[in-house]
Formats: sequence, C-alpha cells, structure tokens
Amino acid sequence: MDTPTKYAVFGSGSWATAIVKMLCENLDEVGWYMRSAYIKEHLLKEQHNPSYLSSVEFKPSQLKLSNDINEMAAYADVLIFVIPSAFIHDELLKLTVDVKNKIIVSAVKGIMPETGKLVGEHFHDAHQVPFENTAVIAGPCHAEEVALERLSYLTIACADESKAKAIAKNLSSDYIKTSTSDDVVGIEYAVMLKNIYAIAAGIAHGLGYGDNFQSVLMSNAIREMKRFIKRRHKMKRNINDSAYLGDLLVTGYSLFSRNRMFGNMIGKGYTVKSAQMEMNMVAEGYYAAKSAYQLTKKSEAKDKLPIINAVYEILYEEKDPKRTFQKLTEKLD
Repeated sequence: MDTPTKYAVFGSGSWATAIVKMLCENLDEVGWYMRSAYIKEHLLKEQHNPSYLSSVEFKPSQLKLSNDINEMAAYADVLIFVIPSAFIHDELLKLTVDVKNKIIVSAVKGIMPETGKLVGEHFHDAHQVPFENTAVIAGPCHAEEVALERLSYLTIACADESKAKAIAKNLSSDYIKTSTSDDVVGIEYAVMLKNIYAIAAGIAHGLGYGDNFQSVLMSNAIREMKRFIKRRHKMKRNINDSAYLGDLLVTGYSLFSRNRMFGNMIGKGYTVKSAQMEMNMVAEGYYAAKSAYQLTKKSEAKDKLPIINAVYEILYEEKDPKRTFQKLTEKLD
C-alpha cells in the first residue's frame, strides 16, 4: 500500500465513532461520512458526536466530514464501512464512484439481508473490487471501552498480509493492540454470529437462567459457530482465537453489549418492536438471526444449529421464549 494513504469511515454510530477516534491517534486527517447533516454540524461546532460516544472529543481540523458518500469514497484510499447491515444496501445504492482500486474494509458486523452477501462479496460483485483488496475488522472490542481508552484488541483480516498490517498499524495505539489474519470470510461470519449468540445469552438472563447455564450456552455457541463457518468457508482456523471466541465472550457477557441487552428485554417479555423502540440503537443480531437462518434452512446443517434456530423462532415466528429455551436446553451439553 503506497503512503501516504487516506482513510475514510462510513457511518456515524458508536463503532464508527470509535474507529475514527483510533485513526485520529495516527493520522493527520480522517475522512468521515454520515447521512445526518445535524451530526456533521454538531461535530464541527461542539467537537463531539451528539448521538454516540459523546464523551469523545475530536479536533475539527483533523476531520474531513461529508454527507456525500461519493465525495468521501473519491477522497480516500481505504474505505471503512461501519453502517448497520440493515441499512448498508440502500446506502451503497448511492455509490457511483469507481472504487475498484480502493481498499474496502468491513466493520459492519453482519451480512447484507437483501442479498445474503458479505460486504466484501458485494463490493467484488457490484464494484469489481478484488478480494485481496477487501478486509474485515473484528474485536473483541466494545466502542464504549475505546471511548474510555481501556486496553482493547482488534484483529484485521485481509488476504494480502501487507494491507492487513498497514491497516492494523493505523488503528494501533497505547490502548489498542492489533493482530492480523487471512481468514476474511470466516471472521466476517464470526462477527455476525456472535451477535445472535449474545441475544441468546440475553434471553437466558431475562428468563432467569444463571451463570452455570450461560457457560454451557457459550460453550455450545462456539462449537455451533465453528460448524456454521466451516460449512460456509472451509480453511484452517483456530476457533479459540480472540477474533472468534474472544469476541463471542465479550458480546455475550458484557453490560455494554446491545445485543445482550436486546435479548434480555425479550426474555423479560418485551415484544421485538417494543425492545427496539426502547433501546433506540440497532441490535445487529436481530438481522443476523434471519440471515443465518436463511443461509442454512435448506441444508442438513440446520439441525446442528439449535441456538440460531431458537433465536430465529423467538424473534421472527413469535415463539414463546420460555418454552423455546426449555426445548433448547435439551439440545445442549
């Protein structure tokens, strides 16, 4: 990757804000695309995002802000997409700039529901971006802890190791440790799946299950994740690495986890709609549950994914959480 390289982040939520903060530790200027003109103007005047991680202060002189996705795509060499999976398809329909020579990085934490494609697959098919120019950012890392500058770890996956290392370097700091991987597809699926399992953990908590059951649930979840990913993309990987198991654990257990919070509300009796309205944030696992279920419903692997099936039935078929989890407990070991 030639230097200097310009970076741009697409999205204005908490994870996007955290990634901009990381990049600002290393770069003189960071591009930032957001749909909201209000957030853009607030950042320029008040030096923080009014809606997410508002404690993080930015230097307006260090940011190149835009409400025009094409302006930002033309500006940068590395495009980091942090738009929720439910909305990214419609946002990318606006993209008319030629990006086939750009580096596309997904921090979306989900696949595109309209097509069932990973973000890298979409850019390869729709914009002719080579797969070696696509990358993924994975945790375990909560945006809220980045804001507090608590020690966190990231994995950057790219088929081209030099690109992965360059991106990792620009995200690293005293409080952000980074590593690299070549398992782009596996890690992107893992990032999606861990949110489904976090919803399951939340439902269990809301129903009154204790820590003993939670540990069994997470133990089964990592094995289920391994089966799912192996079927979608067979290669040598260690499912116990932080990008898979570590990210699963923090998303399943942390009080910062919006997916766990969402599941907890469902377990306590909230409807999906009422939980979404009260949270006022996107729980990616809600969309991921449908995507994962649809990817496997016609295969023999479906019966080997009882946690995904249970979450899907509760969220989309309005099955009773208590009865569904009673049945699920019989399938876990």
